[in-house]
Amino acid sequence: MNKNIVYLILTSIVFAGCSKYGYVKLNYPQPPIAYLPEDVRSIAVVNRSLTKEEDKPKQVLESIASAEVAGSDRLASDECLKGVYDGINGLNGIVIMIPQNTRLYGTGSLKTPDLLDWKQVEEICSASNADVLLVLETFDSNTDLAIAIAADQAMSVLHTGTPDPAIPGQVRMNVVSYWRLYDPVTRTIIDQYQQSDNIIINTEDIVPPMGALREIAYAAGKEYIQRFLPSYYTVRRDLYKRAKGPNKHLFQTGFRRTEVANWEGAIEIWSGLTEDIKRKTAGRACLNLAVAYEVLGNTDLALKWAKRSYEDYNDKLGRDYAKILLKRKNIEN
Repeated sequence: MNKNIVYLILTSIVFAGCSKYGYVKLNYPQPPIAYLPEDVRSIAVVNRSLTKEEDKPKQVLESIASAEVAGSDRLASDECLKGVYDGINGLNGIVIMIPQNTRLYGTGSLKTPDLLDWKQVEEICSASNADVLLVLETFDSNTDLAIAIAADQAMSVLHTGTPDPAIPGQVRMNVVSYWRLYDPVTRTIIDQYQQSDNIIINTEDIVPPMGALREIAYAAGKEYIQRFLPSYYTVRRDLYKRAKGPNKHLFQTGFRRTEVANWEGAIEIWSGLTEDIKRKTAGRACLNLAVAYEVLGNTDLALKWAKRSYEDYNDKLGRDYAKILLKRKNIEN
């Protein structure tokens, strides 16, 4: 999968102080944790964490021992697949397919099953018209409800001499899932990853709430597949509020437009000042244009104007900003 997944900038409110600078906060990309091959455009997703019908009695016993609702994992594990679908389907041309008639069986526990037979992988991908096969190999949930009740009972006996019949107000639920991504062409495992997700739930209504288990299972699937997407953190970009010379009022009008998120209007003004008779004003206009274009999601134009602010007008902000934008382009490309 190409690395250049571009998202719209979500934050574009300009903050102004008493100095000559204002600033805007926006989202900056970080590289994905993992990468799909460049030619992958479709992914078949299959749940293998289930067991065959004859294994059901064993599953019920395991569920009781781990304070798990019998059969709940069988229902919640499919939510993982939905999380994968919603987490990447349609982004950068990637299509997720969940074969309705394909049922695979695994260990039904935290024990990782053996690799699927490559011929079976090829058949599933061929039938689904998918490039690769993503398999939820294992899925297991547990709560600390039994432990919490025992601890409360012990404390109650120590303090009052009698057990406390009350159920704890909160318990911790844990979901552990293990994924493998199979490439039928090269017959290699592109990725294999185990994750553990936790959530604190209230026990006032239902113990344990099935809705909470489905919610954390869904989040686990989304979290896994988003390892292949860039993440974002908030950064600050400085820009100039004012300039000197005959066009100083016009320059400030451009800045005021950014304060109400009218970046196109600001660009219209600053573009006309990039050849200003005062070199400092022209350099500041170029720098502000660079910030405006990054806010609007155009890294190429942002880099062009940041470079020009330094190369033509020796604006030091432009030099440092160009280096930042070059790093951003490497992440996006």
